[in-house]
Amino acid sequence: MSERAILLKGGLVAGARAVDRNDVLVVDGVIAAVALDLAAPEGAAVLDVSGCVVGPGLVDLHTHLREPGDEEAETIESASRAAALGGYTAIMAMPNTEPACDSASVVADVLARGRSASCEVAVAGAITVGREGRSLAPMAEMAELGVTLFTDDGACVHDGDVMRRALEYAKGLSVTCAQHCEDPALAAGGVMHEGAWSSMLGLPGQPTLAETSIVARDLGLVALTGATLHFLHLSAPESVRLVAAARDRGLPVTCEAAPHHLTLDDAQCVNYDPRFKVNPPLRPTVLVAELIELLRAGAIDAVATDHAPHASERKDVPFDEASPGMLGLQHALGLTVVALGGTERLDLLALFDLLSRRPAAIARLRGADERRAGHSAQGGDIEVGEAANLCAIDLESPTVVTDASIASRSKNSPYVGRTLPVTVRHTLLRGVPTVLDGAAVR
Repeated sequence: MSERAILLKGGLVAGARAVDRNDVLVVDGVIAAVALDLAAPEGAAVLDVSGCVVGPGLVDLHTHLREPGDEEAETIESASRAAALGGYTAIMAMPNTEPACDSASVVADVLARGRSASCEVAVAGAITVGREGRSLAPMAEMAELGVTLFTDDGACVHDGDVMRRALEYAKGLSVTCAQHCEDPALAAGGVMHEGAWSSMLGLPGQPTLAETSIVARDLGLVALTGATLHFLHLSAPESVRLVAAARDRGLPVTCEAAPHHLTLDDAQCVNYDPRFKVNPPLRPTVLVAELIELLRAGAIDAVATDHAPHASERKDVPFDEASPGMLGLQHALGLTVVALGGTERLDLLALFDLLSRRPAAIARLRGADERRAGHSAQGGDIEVGEAANLCAIDLESPTVVTDASIASRSKNSPYVGRTLPVTVRHTLLRGVPTVLDGAAVR
């Protein structure tokens, strides 16, 4: 297939403000034309996208790549292949690796490893040295390498003074901090949501207050410092309401929810299956329903996968001993469609806002930045001159999740056997196909 010119023909195109039937011509990695009945230039490859919607490649704000240090569970190569199969053209690598991404040297190493990946790999730097919550990491040095997001994800920066200093420092660098909201004292020992199911199962629970208390504190710190803050994987509706109210008051805050918190509840833990152990934990059905309503109302800025692969020996143990986390990159799109009401009620503009445009803006992957030399803009508007980071989603072909279909090295997916309403037919990274007809090509 020609990598120079590709014509995507016969689909719907989800622009920033409207969805129209159009063809899309890509030449040399850039969108060259968007119009009806485009003719293929000589030598161009033609991709049939009938029955599909063509939109900007998806952008994940929250991916655990495990490399360096835990390549048995996942590598940048395997995770990026899973991402491309899920429609992603960019992922944000969390810093909880071994060693942690808390220095320019580790960031540079991960960036170098990601250059040959099936999607763009951006790196989140740690807020504190070793993600231990005590001393600030050299954020300025990492920012010079293009790091735009800083977090100790997997751990909360629970010391209020440290978090205040991090926000002040980040504001001066024009970068964004992101918080894993979990009060360690309130959450201590909890392996699932504290409620009826934890009582029946005899498992120690974690209350939603462990999350909401940190959200409330950090909103106060944002008001104090004026710095930008993103809240990771919020699972409690009250947390989202707090952030939405602060945003309405003009505070520079955003938040994300993970697909599993929108589609699974704590009753899934009834058989002590460690695949359903995640942090923050799955919440009761009534809270899931509230979270979905907040998503549909626009209170949640982005859906992020919190893709967390684990080798089998860390999951094939008793529930309370298992590592928390589940796979997400390949199936987040279909799960978000479910949360938005299914294909018959699907708001395509909202879908791409949640999974592409807003995440790209939050991670500052949207526009040109001299610190990100060699990278292309993500979350584009499907217009002439835009980088051809694209995905074509088949709205008429459901996907059945199987163990064999999982591209990650780990298999800790709770969705095996589930049918999702859509399929990713094609993914293009800077105009080069990474997925064709549902199969990885890179």
